Amino acid sequence: MADGPLSVLVLGIGNLLWADEGFGVRAVEAFHRLYEFPPNVRVMDGGTQGIYLVQHIRKADILIVFDAVDYGLPPGTIKIVEGDEVPQFLGIKKISLHQTGFQEVLAMAQMLGDYPSHLLLIGVQPEELEDYGGSLRPVVRKKILPATETVIAYLEKHGVPVHRRCDALSETDTIASGEITLSNYENGRPGAHSAFRHGDDRVVSSDRWQGPKDFELEVERLVYGERK
Repeated sequence: MADGPLSVLVLGIGNLLWADEGFGVRAVEAFHRLYEFPPNVRVMDGGTQGIYLVQHIRKADILIVFDAVDYGLPPGTIKIVEGDEVPQFLGIKKISLHQTGFQEVLAMAQMLGDYPSHLLLIGVQPEELEDYGGSLRPVVRKKILPATETVIAYLEKHGVPVHRRCDALSETDTIASGEITLSNYENGRPGAHSAFRHGDDRVVSSDRWQGPKDFELEVERLVYGERK
């Protein structure tokens, strides 16, 4: 790492399309709007980019991650994990593809010799993950502000000054795409009555469709073709 102020990356990961799985992204958006920070602090919507984040991880002395993590706790519970325990908690019970991908990112950064010196995971227990096109449930949404406040305390401990803005940035001043800001996402999506989000019974309950008996073999066939 370069000399000078510690390089800080505050990262939100998750998939906005699966209800509470979008917590990490919504939390980092809120952190960006509510706080001002020095140039050595970067705030980023990591979404589901997986290994494409490795170049950013390698530059960080301090890595802070917001995410939805299934700890098996009551919905909305915040659990803070630090240091070497972070990768294992990201994989404690995989709830989406991005978690395995992010474990690989951390492992890749470590292999390349550029692992963050300080690592903090702010995980929140989701309530609903099977609502495609849904949004955060109220019990999870209420944890966004407490989660951001945890970041402030952690950064202050490491001598990084972050302050609450006198006036929060507008939602349109976003670190992500304007189309997926919380209000646009919630107001623009169809209601569950017109776009059922838990699967189509015509497909799910039909005997005409069956999943592969050996999923890994099927993926291998699709990638490499039929073996002779």
